[in-house]
Amino acid sequence: MVACPECVANVEFAEKPELNEIIECGDCAGELEVISVDPLVVAVAPEVEEDWGE
Repeated sequence: MVACPECVANVEFAEKPELNEIIECGDCAGELEVISVDPLVVAVAPEVEEDWGE
């Protein structure tokens, strides 16, 4: 279990999350990225940007 950085609600995992996994907060529906698994840390997932062929 870890606190959502957006709404501070507890986010629970059915199984151990993987590094860089994207999950959704059940309370605010924000997308979170697992940035560390030991200790478990999540951050707001970055928005996907278009590269316009660059």
